[in-house]
Amino acid sequence: MIFSSLTFLFAYLPLTLAAYFLAPLRARNAVLLAVSLVFYGWGEPVYISIMVLSTLIDYTHGMLVERFRHRDRLARWFVGQSVAFNLALLGFFKYWDFLAANLSALPGVNLPQLGIPLPIGISFFTFQTMSYTIDVYRRHAPVQRNLISFGAYVTMFPQLIAGPIVQYKTVAAELADRVNTAEDFALGARRFTVGLAKKVLLANSIGALWDGQLAAWRAGTLTAAGGWLGILAFGFQIYFDFSGYSDMAIGLGRIFGFRFNENFDHPYLSASVTEFWRRWHMSLTGWFREYLYIPLGGSRQGTAKTLRNILIVWFCTGFWHGASWNFLLWGLYFAAWLVLEKYVLREALKRTPAWAKHLYTLAVVFVGWGIFAMEDLAVCGGYFSVCFGGGALWSAADGYILRSYGLTFLILVLASTTLGQRLWRRLPERAEKILTPALMGLGLALCTAYLVDGSYNPFLYFRF
Repeated sequence: MIFSSLTFLFAYLPLTLAAYFLAPLRARNAVLLAVSLVFYGWGEPVYISIMVLSTLIDYTHGMLVERFRHRDRLARWFVGQSVAFNLALLGFFKYWDFLAANLSALPGVNLPQLGIPLPIGISFFTFQTMSYTIDVYRRHAPVQRNLISFGAYVTMFPQLIAGPIVQYKTVAAELADRVNTAEDFALGARRFTVGLAKKVLLANSIGALWDGQLAAWRAGTLTAAGGWLGILAFGFQIYFDFSGYSDMAIGLGRIFGFRFNENFDHPYLSASVTEFWRRWHMSLTGWFREYLYIPLGGSRQGTAKTLRNILIVWFCTGFWHGASWNFLLWGLYFAAWLVLEKYVLREALKRTPAWAKHLYTLAVVFVGWGIFAMEDLAVCGGYFSVCFGGGALWSAADGYILRSYGLTFLILVLASTTLGQRLWRRLPERAEKILTPALMGLGLALCTAYLVDGSYNPFLYFRF
């Protein structure tokens, strides 16, 4: 079940809200746990057992860390057990077939590929539960002694499938005592509707163009102009798809009384690749910084170790996204640009005009999206060969695409900026009060009409 589905919008969500708000305050974590398990099990009930097991392991290990805190060596052992279990769980389901296929290419090695479907959201909930035990050990978070409350945190459906990655320490107080207000409900509903519109009306409207250009490459009709239009389409699709989902998750969390951290901050306005990664999927980059980069030593131990740490973090970032060579290449591609900006381009970028830095950043990022989008490296190489002059530069079909999608691209560009927010803040209070429910109703109606009429409704981050 995805948020941008009629089943979720008009069946699951209304019933969930009714059950939650009719329940007494002391029972709301239990209700949240129950409805979240229903949500997760909707598509693959067999994998509920994996989530329950992960919850029990990290709950008990958090308790053990707290119980043996005075014996630091033993407490660290329990933290290590928790980390090892989470990585083993993620590694088996997500990476076994990839490793088996590649290791079996070695002489004398023959590992079976199991073909086990990837549990939805496993990359997100394993990182959340792993960070909980670490934070309890560091005294950055209180131990949770109530299994129901901890289970509600792990399985919380708004952010369960695709984040943002919610660290336990950021919601610990709200799990214990939260107030559900009409204002929070209204703000959450507005944020959810904005995210739904971004996903359905913007991401879905441009995603088919990327699929079409990829098909054109396979058919041998792709041109350089068409190739770049396809990459632009994918870059906008993944942004509005994922940031829209994050908006919906944050909005739903607010409705239930939780304040999740932001996950995107207009990343396409960045003036460097470094800045881009401070604005894109902030919960993931923050997680790797806090639990991997800094423990490795960060940038405090000289140039050689800093380079090592950047490479390790971005190797892991790429591999986290998927068991495929293109994701590893994508991670190392950005590692290289971050190293260049840190040690080679820093002074030159300071002297570069803002508009040129912005264009440079977009060029680097969108080439990266091309690598990210094509898991088959042969396809990726062939597609980019055309983009960089290895085929025809232009065709009549490209002119048709520009006429068909020109307005859509303009809307996507404007929606990627802060223009809408700045204009909204200038509205008189009375106008805002009138327009808010009207626009929410219109947005929901348009999204519903699109979902009823259309069949193109992918969600890119489900596979991660």
